[in-house]
Amino acid sequence: MDRRAEIREFLTSRRARVTPERAGLPTYGPRRVPGLRREEVAVLAGISAPYYARLERGDVINASDSVIEALARALRLDDAERAHLFDLARAGNPAVQRGHGDQTRRVRPVVQQLLAAFTGAAGLVGNDRLEILGANRIGYGLFAAMFASGSRPANLARFTFLDPAAREFFADWERAASDIVAALRSSAARNPHDRELTGLIGELATRAEAFRVRWATHDVQLHPSGVKRLRHPLVGEIELDYEQLELPSDHRLAIMTFTAPAGTHAAEALAFLGSWNLGREEADPSTTSPTR
Repeated sequence: MDRRAEIREFLTSRRARVTPERAGLPTYGPRRVPGLRREEVAVLAGISAPYYARLERGDVINASDSVIEALARALRLDDAERAHLFDLARAGNPAVQRGHGDQTRRVRPVVQQLLAAFTGAAGLVGNDRLEILGANRIGYGLFAAMFASGSRPANLARFTFLDPAAREFFADWERAASDIVAALRSSAARNPHDRELTGLIGELATRAEAFRVRWATHDVQLHPSGVKRLRHPLVGEIELDYEQLELPSDHRLAIMTFTAPAGTHAAEALAFLGSWNLGREEADPSTTSPTR
């Protein structure tokens, strides 16, 4: 990832999104650029125009946290965008840790036990490359289309953009695709030296126009919870509550859960998928080792 280009394009795209009226600035006559001018961002952030121009060119390695905060306020960044800007700024620091190799694919047995204990919910464990490293019985049943490819570890991003089955599986594929890209962009800023992540992004950009279009927007978001509408060939369309549970002891890993209120069609569908998948879980190669 070209850090300076990422910073330049991110700041430029956010600047273009904020109108002078929204920022509380007066306007005089026609404007040749969308959104704010560089000089206007500098005024709002309380810094000089030449200094802001340097920052927008990607020269933020020595910028203080207070300057980054001021930029975030001036550009009206939300929480996810603010965190992304800080990640981009810190990526130029030589002290930023490089990749952790196989640690990003290591699922401790106790985590797999925790997944198995979710008897009424679908559970997956994955990393921030969106590789799915393990699941419980309901999880394998719910995401059977993704695991059907046979490649291990399964990857939610590859499934979404490269497998035609994904457009049927996600009832709102457009939203799901945008969420995936936003998650990968955030991860790329946090882990600029992860070659496998860079390779995944390059592969998707080469093979999927829908990915390229979304990547060019530089959108990021926090998505720890929400509602997912999925369409399964055995149970039809179901609406599930989604929660992402971070694992502080496991670098870059998280558990993803999909649940439904008791007594609903969706809850009954999850129970059915768990019983339907009985015996299939143990046959899945991604469960044979805790170090996938």
